[in-house]
Parts: sequence; C-alpha cells; structure tokens
Amino acid sequence: MTYYLTGLLIAGYTMRGSEFAELKAFSAIVEEGSFVSAAARLRVSPPALSQTIRRLEARLGARLLNRTTRSVSPTAAGETLFARLALVFGELEGALAEVQAGRDQPAGALRINVPRVAAMRFVAPILGDFQVAYPDIALTVIVDDVLTDIVEGRFDAGIRLGERLEQDMVAVKLSDELQMAAVAAPAYLEGRSIPRHPQDLHQHRCINFQWPGGGNIYRWEFSRGRRSLEIAVQGSLVVNDTELMLNAALGGAGVAYMIDYQVQPWIEQGRLVRFLETWSPSFPGFYLYHPSRRHVPPALRAFIDFVLRKSRE
Repeated sequence: MTYYLTGLLIAGYTMRGSEFAELKAFSAIVEEGSFVSAAARLRVSPPALSQTIRRLEARLGARLLNRTTRSVSPTAAGETLFARLALVFGELEGALAEVQAGRDQPAGALRINVPRVAAMRFVAPILGDFQVAYPDIALTVIVDDVLTDIVEGRFDAGIRLGERLEQDMVAVKLSDELQMAAVAAPAYLEGRSIPRHPQDLHQHRCINFQWPGGGNIYRWEFSRGRRSLEIAVQGSLVVNDTELMLNAALGGAGVAYMIDYQVQPWIEQGRLVRFLETWSPSFPGFYLYHPSRRHVPPALRAFIDFVLRKSRE
C-alpha cells in the first residue's frame, strides 16, 4: 500500500496542493507534539494551522488529533495515517535526495537531535563555518537531553554517548573514551579533607544531577579493578544541566561529578581540584548516529564529514 501511494504521488497522481499541504501539516503536528511548534516549523500561524487540520478531518470524515489546552496527540485513526505518511514522505525525501545528489552543492532540510553537552562540544563550534560552506542546507538543531527516538521524531541524525546507542543505528565515532571526574573548588576544600574513597563523599556537600524530564537523581558510579560502586550522594543543590553544575562547583557550592573534558580547563587553571581519579570509570565516547538506510542524503553526508573533520582538527 505504501509503495502504491508513493508511486501515485511521484508518478503524477492529481492531488491538489492544498490536500498535500494538509497531510504535511498533520505530520508536522504529530512530530512536534504541538500546534505552536508545528506552526513555527511550517511558517504559518497557529490559527491557520488549526483551520488546515479541521479541513483535513472534515474531508476524511475522521478525527485525527486529540487536543487539550497543553498537548496534542494522534487518535487511533491519526496514528494509522501518520505511520503510513511517514513511510510515504520518507520515500519522497529519498527520491528528492537522489536528485540533489547530482548537484554540485548539497542542499535540503536536515534535522539533528543532540544533548546539550554534545551540542556545545561538537555542534556549536562549527555552525558558522558549516553555514558558510553549505548555504543551501537548512539545518535545524534540537538540543534535547531526554534521549528522543530520532526515527519517531523524524530526525535525520543525532549525537549520543556510545553506551546509549540503539543497536539498529549506523554510528560514526566522534571521540575517544571519556572518563568521569570528581572536582571541587579550592575554596570549598579549604578546611575539609579531600576524599580518598567514594564513601568519603558522604562527608561532603555534593551537587546532585537530575536526569532531564523529571527523571531520577543520578547515582555517582565508581569502579576500581573488579570493584564497582554506586553512591547516592548528599547535598542541598540539585540541577539538571551540566553547565549549571560546573558554575556551581566553580562558585564553591560543593563537589561535582562530570565528564573530564568539561572540567579539564578549570583544573589546569587551578580553579578546580580533581580527586578520586583512580576510582573514576571510563566509558564509550560520543557517536554521531543515523538510521540505517540504502541512501544517505547528501546534506547528511556533508554534515557527518564536516563534524568529523572539525572534531579531529
């Protein structure tokens, strides 16, 4: 059925432009989970988008979306339609990508999903140069620490730590193994004993990290030889952003536990002191990943190559 629909669309089936626009609008709303976000993406007003969906539902004779004052989600009929449309639009995008592959310069839309810590390290430093090198690529970067499914969210690619990658993804290594680092400011450590064992952290004021989206508090993980420990540290400060944690540590709020490269410049400057290094575990670094597909769009290939080149300079 999907390939039949795709064939009709590509081969010249007479679908009015307004009907095609309605389907694209519906898909955008489901992907974004919001009329406001979808309207911004489509560059229309939310009232106009609502009218478009009403026309589509009236034409199909079925309710496609459940709306509340705070959220929007597809009905059962909407889920079925969206699943079919995702495949159809994917085929169309692939066909367009093959045409664009013959161009001298890659072009088209590219959506990337990336956690904040990776966005600051790999994406933020290249944005200006990438736009200059590829002005015809419309790049959207969504900073997201909730580990969104990039297929469900219709992202072209994402960046994630290797231990959190799904098995069915094509992964490109961006960094070597990373290590955790326990640090505190000299002002905080003044008059206090430096921890020599993870259990010593119970005598310290620690900065807790809560996983974004209202998740659990991170239990600090340590290992040495065959021994592994998870410590539920104590402290009056809880954050869900690593930049905030770093600034709190620099200000003397307590002990922070972060990826080593995030704190290394401050250690070298003497503004942070590192300890428990022999207990700090290593883990797989960052990977740029994307769904396995027969044809990688030129815009995505250009982005992957650009990030790889810049990360190794």
